[in-house]
Amino acid sequence: MSAPTLSVVGVHKAYGGIVALAGVDLTVEPGTIVGLLGPNGAGKTTLVSIVAGLRRPDAGSVHVGGIDVTREPRRAQRAIGLAPQETGVYLPLSVRDNLSFFAGLAGLRRGARLARIEETAAALGLTALLHRRAGELSGGERRRLHAAIALVHQPALVLLDEPTVGADVQTRTEILELVRGVAAAGSAVVYSTHYLHEIEELDADIAFIDRGRIVARGALSELLGVHGTSALELTFTGPVPGAVLGPDAVVLGRTVRIPTGDPAHGAAQVLTRLGDASSTLESIEIVRPSLEAVFLSVTGREYAEDAA
Repeated sequence: MSAPTLSVVGVHKAYGGIVALAGVDLTVEPGTIVGLLGPNGAGKTTLVSIVAGLRRPDAGSVHVGGIDVTREPRRAQRAIGLAPQETGVYLPLSVRDNLSFFAGLAGLRRGARLARIEETAAALGLTALLHRRAGELSGGERRRLHAAIALVHQPALVLLDEPTVGADVQTRTEILELVRGVAAAGSAVVYSTHYLHEIEELDADIAFIDRGRIVARGALSELLGVHGTSALELTFTGPVPGAVLGPDAVVLGRTVRIPTGDPAHGAAQVLTRLGDASSTLESIEIVRPSLEAVFLSVTGREYAEDAA
């Protein structure tokens, strides 16, 4: 078997008394897309920054293609394509010059650089914009250029941190399609996002990070099998009655979610237990297994896409 493109072992990082990462282990094989998911403040951006060599871990190791990122950051960075959450392009330069500059930094010689600029621009709908200054681009066009910069040198490892935030539908579709193509060509991809449906569209493996640790990892089908039990979601006009609270119940304000393998039978049992308190029941809903349900199960928090 080939060695993993990315190997993260026991990585810790703290800022004063705030622990951002508390012993993260993560491997990503060539040609694999791993969706990095978790609540705000879970440690996603810190982990991506450490893997990219922008921050040093307090403990642990990171290897990209067998290269120690901490000891040989410049060498490792040539194998990495990074698109951080904040768009980073040189506004006075043209789209072509932006791509040429970053491809050159990654070590591409002139002939290969020119070919890759044309290929990447075509894949992201930038061909007609190659002559235009980056400062004249729309938000969506600038987001596409930002992604293209990370991918133009065909890196072994691609790190995308919220790559479609604020992007229009066309830009989002083009970025997802390019990510699939990059993985099919053999690159490993770490795709950090708040948009769960993008992970489903990419058919990516998933790594859930919460409170600085990887708390679940696997294919969507595997995670649904372990964490994706159906549930009843009951919403009340006031506080959740104690009669429906059990060891597996999750209370979210006036709503309680109760896992159950048999929703119809479970609903009948819950309604019986409610008794007189049933007058405060506002609604009852059956929640089928989904990535959103897995998110709730492994983090104990409800998924909210607008958190992005």
